[in-house]
Amino acid sequence: MPRPPRPAPRRPAPRRVAKAPPAQPRLILLNKPFDVLTQFSDGEGRATLKDYVPVPGVYPAGRLDHDSEGLLLLTNDGRLQARIADPRHKLPKTYWVQVEGEPDEEQLQRLREGVQLNDGPTLPAEARRIDEPRLWERVPPVRFRKSVPTAWLELVIREGRNRQVRRMTAAVGLPTLRLVRVRIGPWGLDGLQPGEWREVQP
Repeated sequence: MPRPPRPAPRRPAPRRVAKAPPAQPRLILLNKPFDVLTQFSDGEGRATLKDYVPVPGVYPAGRLDHDSEGLLLLTNDGRLQARIADPRHKLPKTYWVQVEGEPDEEQLQRLREGVQLNDGPTLPAEARRIDEPRLWERVPPVRFRKSVPTAWLELVIREGRNRQVRRMTAAVGLPTLRLVRVRIGPWGLDGLQPGEWREVQP
């Protein structure tokens, strides 16, 4: 006798997996101290953002060299991170720069027009001399040479090349001694002391 056909295997009904709601966009303003790395871990035991920002899931939008100070933005939102960090958006970044020497109008004009670096010319910048700003003491302090005067500049750039401000001032004969970023687009330090941070609406 022929065997009866086997019943088709019963397939389990598909289960709906509930998607986790997207995380709310967060934006944190940090006054990064001198000699702190713009990352959350370091195999050599150096100071990192983890020592100052105990907020999980946020990442720096752009960089700030370890020997530079001031405003750093952190977010958990990839699109916001790209809008802040991508030079295509030309978000202005304002720096107060202590330089060695006495800037003259020709040097300032070269910064305004753009200077030639080893990776190409920079975009025009806003550059002006300012009075010494009221800032926190840097630790360790800047080393000065008594025989060489110093001055402060305000420099606004819309790029983000590696160590760009330092290379720009050096290219016009004004080596940078201290570099503090005070504003990125609409966001400023506004009273934050080194190591302090606050959260704002993205």
